[in-house]
Formats: sequence, structure tokens, C-alpha cells
Amino acid sequence: MSPDVLADAIRGRLIVSCQAPPGDPMRHTATLVRLARCAQAGGAAAIRANGPEVVAAIRADVDLPVIGLWKDGDTGVYITPTVRHALAVVEAGAAVVAADATFRPRPDGGAFTDLVTAVHAAGALVMADVATADEGIEAAARGADFVSTTLSGYVPGSAAQDGPDLALVEELAAAAGAPVVAEGRIGTPDEAAQALARGAHSVVVGTAITAPTALTRLFAKSLSRP
Repeated sequence: MSPDVLADAIRGRLIVSCQAPPGDPMRHTATLVRLARCAQAGGAAAIRANGPEVVAAIRADVDLPVIGLWKDGDTGVYITPTVRHALAVVEAGAAVVAADATFRPRPDGGAFTDLVTAVHAAGALVMADVATADEGIEAAARGADFVSTTLSGYVPGSAAQDGPDLALVEELAAAAGAPVVAEGRIGTPDEAAQALARGAHSVVVGTAITAPTALTRLFAKSLSRP
């Protein structure tokens, strides 16, 4: 799928992240496939999924583009950290590979540009997950087809926030030179609409839709006895 075709397919629309953290009961391939089916039935334009096995299973069962990634580790650059991880995600059927494009060193010493080149050669697109405007602008200059605010508030040098980083969305939309995807702490339909109003090309929502454990914990905490 070409960048223009995919960009048009997700323009102004919702991408649902069908993932679950290690140890969560939802971290089960067939369960995540069902979540993706629900997302499709509800009107999602694409699915974001983690791991070659899950990407392949969703791609085989759901008629939507899959933005695939491969989380390996839990510190430093761990969202599709190397070319090897990226190509495995492409082989699994992802139309787009999401990868960390922050300025932090990659675990194999490689460069983000190497990953972009390899993924494009394999026939897929690249979504750069960034935390700052400078990272997003640089990622687009290095060939990323989309830039996402995924890592804002989650890495050193990026201030923690309670809600979505709409200021970063707006800054990137004005300067990145690539379609900007708003992702991170978008918890309500109103926040998703605000992201589009601030210049986002499309919006990713995960926890607020697909994470019953986290949502239950939120309600339980609000009702906890003093």
C-alpha cells in the first residue's frame, strides 16, 4: 500500500491499539484478534498490534491495515529496536512498521535511517514513534511516512503528563512534513476530536478501548475506602 493510499484511508479516523502488557490476561493472541474484530465492527480504520505472531493473526482475520511493532525489552529503545525486528513485522503482514525514532541509542548501534531503508525495500511503510518535536521532524526528514506522538511523556527528557500531548501534535503538524498520528493517553472521544482539531492526521486509542484490567483498576481506585 502506498503512503498516499494509506494516508487517505486513515485520514481523520481512529486507529485502535490492540495490545496487552506482559502478565495481563488479555495477552493472548486469539483474544487480541477478537479485540481487533470489535474495533473493525466499531468503525476503526486500522489496527496497531505488537509482535509478529499477533500481527499475522490479526492480518489474517481482520480486513484492515495493521500497524505492526515488536516490543523487545522494557527499557531504552524497545519498540521495534532493530532492522531484524522491523523486517519480521513486515513479513508477518504489517502495512506499516512502528518504531522508536527518539534520539536514544539503539541496542544494536544501528540508525533509524537503516530501519526506514530496510522497511521501504521490503514494501512497507514506517511510523516514527517520537517524544519531541525535534525527533519527529528529524524522523520525517529521514524518510518516515508517518510521525506519532506515542512516546511523549514516557522517556527521559519528555515531561510526564496526565493527558494527551496536544501541544506536540500541533507543533509536529506544522513542522514535521509528514502526517502526524496522535497517540498517548487519549482517554475520551472529546480528546480524540481535540487531537484532530490541533492538526493530527489520525488518532490512536488503546487503553481506553482495549484494556479492561487498567480500566477496572481505575474504577476500583476511585471507589477505594479511605
